[in-house]
Amino acid sequence: MTSINEWVQGARPRTLGAAIAPVLVGTAAGALGREVIWWRALAALLVAIALQIGVNYANDYSDGIKGTDRDRRGPLRLTATGTAAPASVKRAAFLSFTGAALVGLVLSLAVNPWLLVLGVVAIAAAWFYSGGKHPYGYSGWGEVAVLAFFGFAACAGSAYVQAETVPAAAWWGSLVVGLPACAVLLANNIRDVETDRAAGKRTLAVRVGAARSRGLFMACILGAFLAVIPIGIESPPAFLAFLAIPLAFGPARLVHQNADSPSLVRALIATVRLEVVLGALLALGLALA
Repeated sequence: MTSINEWVQGARPRTLGAAIAPVLVGTAAGALGREVIWWRALAALLVAIALQIGVNYANDYSDGIKGTDRDRRGPLRLTATGTAAPASVKRAAFLSFTGAALVGLVLSLAVNPWLLVLGVVAIAAAWFYSGGKHPYGYSGWGEVAVLAFFGFAACAGSAYVQAETVPAAAWWGSLVVGLPACAVLLANNIRDVETDRAAGKRTLAVRVGAARSRGLFMACILGAFLAVIPIGIESPPAFLAFLAIPLAFGPARLVHQNADSPSLVRALIATVRLEVVLGALLALGLALA
């Protein structure tokens, strides 16, 4: 029987910051000049976290049954290691998606029913990243999807449920939090580039090579901080986000100088930490504005 701790590890809790940061920034951007609607903010946060957990379980299941995770390094893989039955992992993924859908339904009915379309697309994107016959994550489109859903959809969507419009700060904020999320996936895929290539998984890191992927990682981190500038010009307290700059040096150094799995796992975790702190400081700055 799979233990609770193993299910928690399988959900990859260290990645959940990528779901939290865009909701913080989007909520703060949407609440500029008005009171925060707290229940909507909490609902958006629950949707984002449930989707993140769902996609983690879905990837575990799909990669496990395809054999992609057979020689994988890094966090516990429930399916590939036989820690949990594939059907159970798939069920956990769809339970997470169902939770996200139910909370999203309530939020959509309260704000705008058209948000249901975004929710359906997000769940489909989460499943088909590694699921189905032609998973787009196996063709190098993972980083694009991460920026789209854990950047723009999560951040701009969180702003919309507050203000029923998307201010410029939320669009720029989507890059502030979305680009580090892309960097997290790049660090993960740089770590797995050899095993992915052997398994036929053509991630962006496999397609362009580890060296260029390291350059893309650095560009994502730099781009996140550059995206703070237009927000700060309109709302100067947003420049508080620059206090997160020292946290960027650690993961950048790890990715630039190391190729071993433990170092790249540390880089991944440090990048998630950077994203959360960067997003929290930007949200605080917007709140002060």
